[in-house]
Amino acid sequence: MSEVTRILDSMAQGDPRAAEELLPLVYDELRKLAAYKMAAEPPGQTLQATALVHEAWLRIAGSNTQAWEGRRHFFAAAAEAMRRILVEAARRTKRLKHGGNVARVELDAVPLPSPMPDDELLALDEALTRLAEVNPQAVELVNLCFFVGLTQEQAAKELGVSLSTAERLWAYSRAWLFRALRQGCPT
Repeated sequence: MSEVTRILDSMAQGDPRAAEELLPLVYDELRKLAAYKMAAEPPGQTLQATALVHEAWLRIAGSNTQAWEGRRHFFAAAAEAMRRILVEAARRTKRLKHGGNVARVELDAVPLPSPMPDDELLALDEALTRLAEVNPQAVELVNLCFFVGLTQEQAAKELGVSLSTAERLWAYSRAWLFRALRQGCPT
């Protein structure tokens, strides 16, 4: 008889300390089982494997009325508890008040536009129009980087120039626009 089976028998006989002895023996196996279950879940699952183990443990070890027929029966019950927890979590996220079918997006992955007051946007447009007379490629770069959100490397590729050229053009454009917006006219 294995140690786990002996402790399960003690639990069935009402030994209150048996559950405390059981968890350290089965925790690693339950954690592997939970990790396996979580690997089959779709991306964006907010439930962690450790939380799944703990929730399943509370469900299976918390009921003193359960008599385990051995190690296999215990782990089968643990797997079933984990499945039910995952199904409940899936149902909860499908509910409209929990977001329905809206996909979860990490906040860091979403570029947040910084609102620009209308008068500043109009002044920038006027300055870009004047810059286009001096250096049209600089305006293209500003449009790609500032308005579209491309990196300098991506913009350089789109313009067909080297990264170092794009970096110099970006520095020039920023300085020119800063001066134009500050003074009202470029020199």
